[in-house]
Amino acid sequence: MPAEFRDMRWAIVASRHRSIRQAAETLRVRESTLSRRLRDLEYRLGVELFERTASGTRLTAVGDEFIAVAKHILAEADVAFARIKACGRGESADLIIGICMALSVGNLRATLAEYGRQHDGVEVHSIDGSRTRLLADLTSGSIDVFLTAEGNSAWDGALLPLWSERVMVALPADHFLCPSPIIRWSDLARARILVNRRDPGPDYEAMLRARLGDRCGCTFIGHEVCLDRLLGFVAAGLGLTLVSESAAGANDSGIVFRELHDDGPVRIRFSAYWKETNRNPALRPFLDLLRARYSDTAPSMSPD
Repeated sequence: MPAEFRDMRWAIVASRHRSIRQAAETLRVRESTLSRRLRDLEYRLGVELFERTASGTRLTAVGDEFIAVAKHILAEADVAFARIKACGRGESADLIIGICMALSVGNLRATLAEYGRQHDGVEVHSIDGSRTRLLADLTSGSIDVFLTAEGNSAWDGALLPLWSERVMVALPADHFLCPSPIIRWSDLARARILVNRRDPGPDYEAMLRARLGDRCGCTFIGHEVCLDRLLGFVAAGLGLTLVSESAAGANDSGIVFRELHDDGPVRIRFSAYWKETNRNPALRPFLDLLRARYSDTAPSMSPD
């Protein structure tokens, strides 16, 4: 592997200091050892992470990106290792949820709040990422349940259809479409569309391409970032994007949200996915709560 966990941890500590010596003192290792490990890491990655000068060290642009990724990887690894250790000791594991939807307002936020009130002894951890990755995590048992938009035909485990949400168009505040109370598919022709590669971004892109056709003149610009960063690009006037209504709770004065309409409001449905063989005692109460709150949806389904 190009980077070991220890290398990433040491690089993160080094990034917090302007001095390799101070970072080494924090880590309680020799300065020469830390310096050698960082040089070796850079060699294996083929990039320079730190700019070294007589006055100290600082991250390069690619180093800053590496540190952000390393923090995310280590945070997920820490959660996974803690879960494995707890299971090995026969203890009740915490609940780990893979999430591909907004939490600003809406059903998911209310559900998590209610679950927390009913089960204050359970720590809830969330992980986001691409649909493919989180389905793989679900299959391997790294997460307990995956909440995302419907459409995962490759999944052969259990699923529970949940709520649907209106699809909203997030526009820069000075966009010419802002005065319109609703937006129709045809209004988006020739638009500059920011597409999040994280779910449910690909679903929105598929909707657009299906409704508008290949000759719509739209420019699709891909991103793989968290929702607040994507909305930051919208506020900066770099394009517009589609989101679910739960994302409309994001408080950014540079953005206007408008409903997307066809014959009526366009909606997207979400579902919960899990493995029936999962024996985590924290999972069943969560699923029961989902069923109780959304009893008007279709019944849960599992493989025969």
